[in-house]
Amino acid sequence: MKKKDIIIRDIISLRGPSIWTYPPALEAWIDIGEFEDYPSNKLPGFVDRLKAWLPSLIEHRCNYDERGGFLRRLDEGTWIGHVLEHVSLELMTLGGLPDGFGRTRETTERGVYKLAISNFQEDCTRLALELGIKLILAAVNDTPFDMAEATSTMRRRVDRKYLGPSTAAIVNAAEARSIPAIRLLDDGNLVQLGYGAAMRRIWTAETDQTSAIAETISRDKDLTKTLLSSCGVAIPEGREVSSAEDAWEAAEDIGVPVVVKPTDGNHGRGVFIDLTSKEEVAKAYAIAVEEGSGVLVERSIQGIEHRLLVVGGKLVAANRSDLITINGDGKSTVQELIDSQINVDPRRGTTELHPLSIIRIDTAARMELERQGLNADSVPAAGREVLIQRNANHAFDCTDDVHPETARTAALAARIVGLDIAGIDLVCKDIAKPLGEQGGAIVEVNAGPSLLMHIKPGIGKPRPVGQAIVDNLFGPNVGGRVPLVGVTGTHGKTAVAKLIAHFLYLSGQKAGLACSDGIFLGRRQVQKSNAANWEGGRRLLLNRSVEAAVIENGAEVILGEGLPYDRCSVGVITDIVPADEDLSRWDVQPTGGEYYTTHRSIYRTQVDVVLPSGHAVLNGADELVADFAELCDGEVIFYAADPATPALVTHRAGNGRTVYVAEGRIIMASGQDEIRLCRLGDAPVIGKQKDPHTIANVLAAVAAGWALGLTQEVIVTGLKTFGIELPDPAALLPLRAKKSPVAKKPATHRN
Repeated sequence: MKKKDIIIRDIISLRGPSIWTYPPALEAWIDIGEFEDYPSNKLPGFVDRLKAWLPSLIEHRCNYDERGGFLRRLDEGTWIGHVLEHVSLELMTLGGLPDGFGRTRETTERGVYKLAISNFQEDCTRLALELGIKLILAAVNDTPFDMAEATSTMRRRVDRKYLGPSTAAIVNAAEARSIPAIRLLDDGNLVQLGYGAAMRRIWTAETDQTSAIAETISRDKDLTKTLLSSCGVAIPEGREVSSAEDAWEAAEDIGVPVVVKPTDGNHGRGVFIDLTSKEEVAKAYAIAVEEGSGVLVERSIQGIEHRLLVVGGKLVAANRSDLITINGDGKSTVQELIDSQINVDPRRGTTELHPLSIIRIDTAARMELERQGLNADSVPAAGREVLIQRNANHAFDCTDDVHPETARTAALAARIVGLDIAGIDLVCKDIAKPLGEQGGAIVEVNAGPSLLMHIKPGIGKPRPVGQAIVDNLFGPNVGGRVPLVGVTGTHGKTAVAKLIAHFLYLSGQKAGLACSDGIFLGRRQVQKSNAANWEGGRRLLLNRSVEAAVIENGAEVILGEGLPYDRCSVGVITDIVPADEDLSRWDVQPTGGEYYTTHRSIYRTQVDVVLPSGHAVLNGADELVADFAELCDGEVIFYAADPATPALVTHRAGNGRTVYVAEGRIIMASGQDEIRLCRLGDAPVIGKQKDPHTIANVLAAVAAGWALGLTQEVIVTGLKTFGIELPDPAALLPLRAKKSPVAKKPATHRN
């Protein structure tokens, strides 16, 4: 190993909640070698070079929770692992990713650290770590580092791999409503919102409500016009043409000026407006015919082009385009003036992060220049205004100006085509006035419209278009969730998970179970290999038939993969017995506070993810487990065989719910009220042996069933029939009719 080097020993991809954070993260084990003896303030010139290359590090608050906090740590002296955390996060931010999370903690081996960092997309995160190490070593050794190239490399990777801005806006809006999101492609925009039977799907700005027929109609501009016209919506007169000669004949019939465009093009490619001569029409036809399967000639509508976004039959945003002009100075060419007066605008760029595009002299622009007797190399006289484009980016928000009648017309156009999300292009002189009185018309209806112009307009305020789409997919009280039970602990996880799934089966729900014995859908086993892992749990959540899910997770899953779900309705912890688990691979220590990984920091993860409307089911006889009660966002239900267990006594005194054994019966108690279930011997799984561990597992499952709002009859029947072949649950539906008499706090779930 080189003197003063940084080596990544291992990278663990944590694809769900972990000991570090709720969202996905990468845990990198880094060996800083001799840097252990050289904190940042002992490396000559290092801090100054780092600040020069990454001045935006001033925004990192770090431990001091103040602007410039991390720079203060650098000056005081902090270790290279901590520096790599912040440098990698900043490189990801410069690449266009959201602000992220980072933690660096030492291990028991000197010079080796665990660095946990947000993982928005794994290829991007790994690149940030790689570039971060190169930057740090260059700063240490006072060697050149091309910061511009590093940033550009990061941006290119993010552009290729991360969610596009339209998809990201929808996902962010869903997460703001606590609706879970699952990316279904490593580097694409297909995303599942919600779990199991409550899921919806989006693909960029299309959803599973977007009709394939409607999308096909929208691509056929001539058919779209026919349908709109039949319903009385104003459209420009025109027809499809078959040749340049036919195009000019159509133009003469309609009357110039005309528009020539592809019948099924998009993004404005091959669209030419305000054509007045046979030569212009012929040139436009030659280009338009290459961009689509046919060509349309339409009457030019006088005015400015606008894009109105309609979601669920309502106008949610509107932008207008603008003329692009330059002013001559008598010295510079048209191209030079475009570069110096227009393209220098920082809002213009080549990526989706830029609301305005770079202006180039394409065929349409050349035609505009020719009309003015100019070309790219012409030098306009000082003070002369030169038109470059008539309808440039739709970058100017005008949502608040749209006339109500025009908004209704746009919504009607979307309904006629059949789109749940539509970009309506219309041309008019004044968007604040009705279309009819000014001769305006709808010229296109687009499926899957870009949302960027509304999220990040060039001028005007951003509009919450992602939120509008999410609200259209999910009602106001719908969270995209199914009842989900996570079960963890040192012992008994599988037995508890299987019994809970059995209860759900009897209740008539289509329950999925992922455990050490495999994957079960109802009573059908669909996988025999171990499924108590991230992949097994995720398979359930991707299945549209799953109405409730039970997922087993061990310590190794939490440490090595992360939980397969973001939050759960019920989190069960059976027990914690450190001596019975070999977790040395992860450097787990008996104690260590926040600096080392402990059994407490592992298993608390299951409680941390319980929803505020959910429940933690905790073994009151295990002090380590019972201590988690204070961490739960929802309600806690304690269980233990002995009702005199201190945790149960205290909890009952506060009217909390408990499950225990008294007089040989299983009891559910809410404060001082009791529900007496069956005798222990009535449960075949307990049998005559009455093993204490088995009894504890049964009590945990009963408490989870109670938390899920299952009836007393379902729970008792489940205890008496677990392991026995049963008929279809439809025959047992009457079991769901009766309500438990003392369920004072019925469980609630976001569906």
